[in-house]
Amino acid sequence: MIRLRSILLVVAWTLGGGAFAQSHLAEGFTRLPAGATIAVMPLDVELFSVTAGGVLEPQAEWTTKAVANLKEALQLRGAGQGGKFVPLPSGDGELLAELNHLHSAVARAITIHHFGGWKLPSKAGRLDWSLGEEVAEIRKQGTADYALFVYLRDSYATGGRVATMVLYAALGVGVGGGAQVGYASLVDLRTGRILWFNRVAKASGDVRELERAKSTLESLLQEFPG
Repeated sequence: MIRLRSILLVVAWTLGGGAFAQSHLAEGFTRLPAGATIAVMPLDVELFSVTAGGVLEPQAEWTTKAVANLKEALQLRGAGQGGKFVPLPSGDGELLAELNHLHSAVARAITIHHFGGWKLPSKAGRLDWSLGEEVAEIRKQGTADYALFVYLRDSYATGGRVATMVLYAALGVGVGGGAQVGYASLVDLRTGRILWFNRVAKASGDVRELERAKSTLESLLQEFPG
């Protein structure tokens, strides 16, 4: 199941490869007001190893390191325009997990139906998506009017997978190794509306290392409206 989900994510990205002209901003929104405070949702990050047979195996230690690196990268980067990223106060963990799960589903839909080839006529080319009014609960926990959602899945080929790749390459067959797929969304906590969205998908990158985690974050936050 994990392997299939990863394949679908990469396929969804591929379908969107020719549609970069689509806006990353919701209609009527250009940038955050000066001094805006953006609550950073718990980072939805998971790292995997890729076995010789192509199965993705979760790696908890790698994931912990990656989350720490990305948090540090966010602190070093800042939000721009005098704004700031702030962690969420301790609150309803179940609600936050549900919102992260919802975000990952909506982000995949945006990738397919906004940037990809399967456009929804009702959207008329607009970035017109929402996480619903339930996100207002986050606003009640602090002073932020906006939230940043980050989703990232990263995988790395094992020695066995590399050997498989070499073997198949000798037969003229291409077999993939690791991949990095991520989404980032800026959400208005008063309405649930997604104001800005970006995504990345590439075959290289290693968020287990701070400097490369910074690079990945910069790719995710490219053209962030701060």
